[in-house]
Amino acid sequence: MITFLVSIAILIVGYFTYGKYVEKVFGVNTERPTPAYSHSDGVDYLPMGQKRNSLIQLLNIAGVGPIFGPILGALYGPVAFLWIVLGSIFAGAVHDYLTGMISIRNRGAHLPELAGKFLGKVMKHVVNAFAILLLVLVGTVFVTAPADLIHNLTNSWLALPLILTAIFAYYLLATMLPIDKIIGRFYPIFGALLLISAIGVGVSLIVTGAPIPELSLTNMHPDNAPIFPLLFLTISCGALSGFHATQSPIISRTTQQEKQGRRIFYGMMIAEGVIAMIWAAAAMSLFNGSGGLNEILANGGPAAVVSEVSVSMLGAVGGTLAVIGVIILPITSGDTAFRSARMIIADYLKISQRKVSSRIWIALPMFAISFALTRIDFTLLWRYFSWANQSTAVIALWVGAMYLFLSRKNYWIAAIPATFMTMATFTYIVNAPIGFALPLNVSYVIAAIGTVIVVTAFFIAARRGLNKDIPLQEELKTTA
Repeated sequence: MITFLVSIAILIVGYFTYGKYVEKVFGVNTERPTPAYSHSDGVDYLPMGQKRNSLIQLLNIAGVGPIFGPILGALYGPVAFLWIVLGSIFAGAVHDYLTGMISIRNRGAHLPELAGKFLGKVMKHVVNAFAILLLVLVGTVFVTAPADLIHNLTNSWLALPLILTAIFAYYLLATMLPIDKIIGRFYPIFGALLLISAIGVGVSLIVTGAPIPELSLTNMHPDNAPIFPLLFLTISCGALSGFHATQSPIISRTTQQEKQGRRIFYGMMIAEGVIAMIWAAAAMSLFNGSGGLNEILANGGPAAVVSEVSVSMLGAVGGTLAVIGVIILPITSGDTAFRSARMIIADYLKISQRKVSSRIWIALPMFAISFALTRIDFTLLWRYFSWANQSTAVIALWVGAMYLFLSRKNYWIAAIPATFMTMATFTYIVNAPIGFALPLNVSYVIAAIGTVIVVTAFFIAARRGLNKDIPLQEELKTTA
């Protein structure tokens, strides 16, 4: 319990200390007009208040990631707490803040355009493909997960195909309509429900004195699987997630002032870290160790853990409300995943989104592909999602590092986590069955070589960028 409480406290302190430092390094400009005003179109670009934007951002980035990921990560034991805390403060929140703020400085641009500007034109095409793949996978995962929860909640009374169809129909509307029509109106309510359910589980853990294991030197190395790199890809949305880099530009187009960025981008990542801590602690404490957790995961997956935790800790009524909150979570990320994909494709092809017809013909093929993917096993989808997700996070962190380097600011706040996660993602894809399936020791060597190449290429490109008359230099003159 002490580890759990101290971890929550460190996350909160991290927001007020390191979050403020990151904001100072970036350097906000309260006089600079944001894209919500300078590019207003009544669909994606329009100003909304800080509280509304914060709750929308939280729901956009949350999904089932800070719940399902930490539940799976709980199999590693209390070391998962360490990654959630350090990852959220020094990697995830930095990643979210930089991608959101750099997007604001660049007309609300999405990650592919930013990668093209700061890492080279080739990276624009690479990241565009990565981002679309990631978002379609996210949308699919966030259809199947809530559908399974609803199916279980109704004791199989509602047919699964019917539930899937209903969720896809909602996604289509949320993807195409102006952001203030559905997302802007209902997300604050959904956000309150999410926070209430998470707080309910967290308070119950404390009041009942749940046997949450403590972090110690003796349990830092679980026997069931190697911590590196698996833990850092299993727990993604609760610590560091590239999916967030695809979502932040949605809110960068509705943010009123740059000074709101720390609360919206950095702060909501910290809030997600708190949610991840609560669910990881619940999973560790209620199933008699990893053996019991493994058993329930084998029989019903993370959704079964959510149902069991909610009902056992909050009772039938409170547990049902908590499950509903968890159902809402992925739905409110799935819709913005498809919305973000639609915006990225439109930006890439330079297609105006003022007309509904332009939005429809981009959206429909994505939904058709996603519907076909729902027939694939969730566990397999999650593995591909985890790798694509963290690879996107690596790219976004290098974009942030390049921006700060060219700005002659402390780029290490992004470069250090970028280097670490470059090594992790390389190791994973070389070692994993979905990748090259090479032995772990060999994978470490290959990943280390790949990481050195990437870091070297970054510094060569960064030093060349300082000597070029790139658009950033003009931007810096107007924002200093």
